[in-house]
Amino acid sequence: MYVRRLELVDFRSYERVAVDLEPGPNVLVGANGTGKTNLVEALGYVATLGSHRVATDAPLVRLGATSAVIRCAVAHDGRELLVELEIVPGKANRARLGRSPARRARDVLGALRMVLFAPEDLELVRGDPAERRRYLDDLLVSRQPRYAGVRADYERVVKQRNALLRTAYLARKTGGSRGGDLSTLAVWDTHLARHGAELLAGRLELVAALGPHVTKAYDAVAAGKGAAGIAYRPSVELTDPVADRAALAETLLAALAESRSAEVERGTTLVGPHRDDLALTLGPLPAKGYASHGESWSFALALRLAGYDLLRSDGIEPVLVLDDVFAELDAGRRERLAGLVGGASQLLVTCAVDDDVPTGLHGVRYQVGEGEVRRAG
Repeated sequence: MYVRRLELVDFRSYERVAVDLEPGPNVLVGANGTGKTNLVEALGYVATLGSHRVATDAPLVRLGATSAVIRCAVAHDGRELLVELEIVPGKANRARLGRSPARRARDVLGALRMVLFAPEDLELVRGDPAERRRYLDDLLVSRQPRYAGVRADYERVVKQRNALLRTAYLARKTGGSRGGDLSTLAVWDTHLARHGAELLAGRLELVAALGPHVTKAYDAVAAGKGAAGIAYRPSVELTDPVADRAALAETLLAALAESRSAEVERGTTLVGPHRDDLALTLGPLPAKGYASHGESWSFALALRLAGYDLLRSDGIEPVLVLDDVFAELDAGRRERLAGLVGGASQLLVTCAVDDDVPTGLHGVRYQVGEGEVRRAG
């Protein structure tokens, strides 16, 4: 799989730009702030329907414009598929596949499989559990796009359940009686348990498959200096980590019943996959709080490379993106990383200085600047 062409209209700093890309290494060179990351961010949006830099869509639309368009041609198994997304802040995005309107924007998921490593990924190691949950869910959707619907359904249920709990909490706090009715909470418990069990099962299966790849990738990047591991940490106690979905749903229902008084007291849902975490360890110690800067970088990179290797083991050849990564690595890690990624079906690298990219990554060079992208040479 590779992206043959990327076109942007009113996306970030670009009023209009088109770039023809090639299989193998593609290196985007330009000074900081010239728009290199904007290009790969657009591709990441097609792959995940989200940005790795911001939580909302508004910053993605060029100042003064009302919407942005991302259009890319994806080549796979001798065929080409045109994917188009129109981003309209505050409204539902519109999508087209092969020039035909898609019923929902998430119908484009799976058309472009991509793994992106960026400086923001340091938060996978040092940041809040939400960063690690998103990492798992994005990878889960890359492997099996149907989980996009599972994820959306679960988030909708949690939002509705939280609104009900919040209303009851505020009613009790103000001493009023209106709005304190929790008679429908049991219905939302059932929905949360059903959708939550599906999402939880997917994550557990993913982590089990991903673990050996993380250990192997960290060993390769760090040259054997430390053993990295991952483990799923659910918000409920699981007596059987490989339980089927029905058993997981029952476990969630029991945990919801047990936490009912605490949830009413706090006005929020305290049980479910939205409260889980992915534990990262180096040897016997947690990576968060103990790993050095270099070890944290290596671990974050290992998580992305593990996802890339897992997708490849599934028979998927994703596009691999390294956004401004080599400048942060020492010479040894640069060369080891180049050796690991050089065989990607398509590799996109962004850098401010061409010399930061190891010579082993020969390929097409592009100069990025002043709202333009020019092929060098």
